Amino acid sequence: MTRKEKYQFVLDYFNLTAPNAETELLYNNPYQLLVAVILSAQCTDKRVNLTTPSIFEKFPGPLELSKASFEEVFSLIKSISYPNNKTKHLIGMAQMLQCTYNGNVPMTVDELVQLPGVGRKTANVITSVIDKQPNMAVDTHVYRVSKRIGLVSKTAKTPLAVEKYLIKNIPEALIFKAHHWLILHGRYICLARKPKCESCDLVTICTFFKDTTKW
Repeated sequence: MTRKEKYQFVLDYFNLTAPNAETELLYNNPYQLLVAVILSAQCTDKRVNLTTPSIFEKFPGPLELSKASFEEVFSLIKSISYPNNKTKHLIGMAQMLQCTYNGNVPMTVDELVQLPGVGRKTANVITSVIDKQPNMAVDTHVYRVSKRIGLVSKTAKTPLAVEKYLIKNIPEALIFKAHHWLILHGRYICLARKPKCESCDLVTICTFFKDTTKW
């Protein structure tokens, strides 16, 4: 099977089984999603979703958050990983939104990565989820799954290299969905330590399964 055929197989499968895949982070507007994604770094979406309601209640927008004290924000996110840094990032992000963007979340990767706490991965998430832009956020799940299945060359050693490879080979209109497909597959089926190959319908074309299964 050629790599092109493998991509088609995988995309057809996910399009059939998860046509409406979306982020599991809970949000109502771009500001809320940005806060949630910043908090989600090295933290589960479940934990973030338990934490954000109190943040959004006390700081419903960038204006309120920009005026918050460190102690006020920290007390609300102390159960999240790296609360010190994330507290600084959230306040700094809100202040920059107010000063530079009139309280609005910009919708380009180049602008978003200028915000405190926002790297390329977060910027790709925001633009793809909110605006359905053809951007691919490569987290640990996307990196692992794409490499294991064999969608990405073994020479792609960095998240950026994997991102470019996926974008090159996935139809532009499907990239924003493919991001969620790969994440969810990695979160629930293609686990890091013990992948559930017995429950996976992609084993027939999976490089990892072929290489690790003894016939």
